Amino acid sequence: MPRATLMKKPDIEEFFRRLSQALPEPKTELQYRNTFTLLVAVVLSAQATDIGVNKATKELFKTVDTPQKMLKLGEAGLIQHIKTIGLYRNKAKNVIALSRMLIEKHGGEVPRDRDALQELPGVGRKTANVVLNVAFGEPTIAVDTHIFRVSNRTGLAPGKDVLEVEKKLEKVVPPAYRMHAHHWLILHGRYVCKARKPDCPACPVSDLCRFKAKTVAT
Repeated sequence: MPRATLMKKPDIEEFFRRLSQALPEPKTELQYRNTFTLLVAVVLSAQATDIGVNKATKELFKTVDTPQKMLKLGEAGLIQHIKTIGLYRNKAKNVIALSRMLIEKHGGEVPRDRDALQELPGVGRKTANVVLNVAFGEPTIAVDTHIFRVSNRTGLAPGKDVLEVEKKLEKVVPPAYRMHAHHWLILHGRYVCKARKPDCPACPVSDLCRFKAKTVAT
């Protein structure tokens, strides 16, 4: 992806001000019942859509909402619920393994610690950051493909990989907007600054964006 020129500090402030004005309280589109089901939903969402995950977990989470209940369901039982999701066999294995680890090492509770979260099977830095932000109110930024694209395309926080983008976003996002920053960026990338054809005419921050090949209304 070609790098855009860096967005200036006043423009970054205005960028987030406008996104926050349009959606003051952004939330994850994943459906969950508690911190454990949020963790499971995020693990399942890797290389899958939130809509697909929500469909698969709608019935599952009605009865299985603790690590203990997940272990009782078992890998085969879990597969029956999530087999419409990509990589479902490996994800089922990870969910059962992380449920067991939560019981054995954390008293059945999801830890509020990035390192402890990343020790869980199937949990990487992005998943840990989502859980810390959504469940525990930590101002973390979970860089997915949408945020990576938006950060590079706009010039907000260009980077060659997700970790570099995350570190740059932590530096440039104004403190007042850090709590919700990753949700605004995900939703912006999902619905406006789309991968194949960004909807620049409908974009509320197009005049601040450094992307040169802006689309026009047809």
